[in-house]
Order: sequence, then structure tokens, then C-alpha cells
Amino acid sequence: MVQLLEGSGFMTQQAEVIVNMMVNITNSNMDVTYGDMATKIQQEIMLQKVMSHITAVKKDMIILEKSEFSALLTDNEKIKGELLQLKLNLTDVINKRRADAMLDLNVEKSRVKEMTADFDRKLIGTRNELMEMHSEQDRHVTQTNMKIDTEVAGLKTMLEAHKLDTIKYLAGSVFTCLTVVLGFYRIWM
Repeated sequence: MVQLLEGSGFMTQQAEVIVNMMVNITNSNMDVTYGDMATKIQQEIMLQKVMSHITAVKKDMIILEKSEFSALLTDNEKIKGELLQLKLNLTDVINKRRADAMLDLNVEKSRVKEMTADFDRKLIGTRNELMEMHSEQDRHVTQTNMKIDTEVAGLKTMLEAHKLDTIKYLAGSVFTCLTVVLGFYRIWM
């Protein structure tokens, strides 16, 4: 190269300086190129580190999923207990109403029996009153039963909605965790 440059009109000293500069530039380019490269051992070490991070994230996700699922189960059991208590309270109220209605009906019947001995001519009027009261009580009992059925249906609907929300939340959590894992996988790959 020095001889080629001398043949082109450069002095020997100038040709040597130019060749030395080209050698230095080539060497520094090679050093930069080799500095950016990784050895196979370094690649293996990085792969092991990434795999250990992924394993740790998986463990954390499993622990989180189990704790959230158990919390949902606890909430569901609490709601079931509250519904059972509400049902028992409603049953008690219904039984009290029926007992009161039966007591009122028995009182009226005994009063009518006493009056029939003394007042035969008022018997028809008394029977009409009893029939009206009996139909009104039946109407009240029917209305009460309808209200109870409506409230129970509403509670069942609300329970189903909570179940659906629980399932949606669980599915969202799973997809979120999957997205995070895939994101980590894509970052490290």
C-alpha cells in the first residue's frame, strides 16, 4: 500500500502515515464491532436470568390468582349467608302474619258462634261480614306472597349478576396476567 501511494506521488513518510491511519481506523472499527457482540456464555447467562424472572412472575401470578379467588369465594359465602338470613326473617314474618290472621279468624268465629245463640236474626249480616274479612285477609296474604316472591326473584337476579361480575373479573385477571407474561416474553425475546 505504501509502494502504491509512493507510485502515485506521495512521499514515503506521507504514505506510511496514511497506511498507519487506515490500520488504526480499521482496528478501532473492529474493536467497536467486537465490543457490541456477546459470547455464547453471556447469551446463556442472560437466557437463564430471563427464565428465572419469568418463573418468578408466574409464581406471583398464581399466588395473586389464588388469593383473589379465595376472597371471591369468601364474599360469595357471605352473600349466601345473608340471603339465608333474609329468607329466615321473611319466613318468620310470614308465619307471624299467618298466625295473627288465624288468631283473628278464630276470634271472629267464636264471636259469631256466641252471637248465633243470642241473635238468630243477625246471623246473615254476621256471615257477610266474616266472608268479606276472610276475602280481604286472603287478598292480603296473596299480596304478601307476591311481594315475597318478587323480592326473592330480585335477590336471585342480583346473585346471578354478582356471579357474572365475578366470572368477568376472573377472566379479565387471567387475560391481564397473560398479557403481562406475553409482554415480558416479547421484551426479552
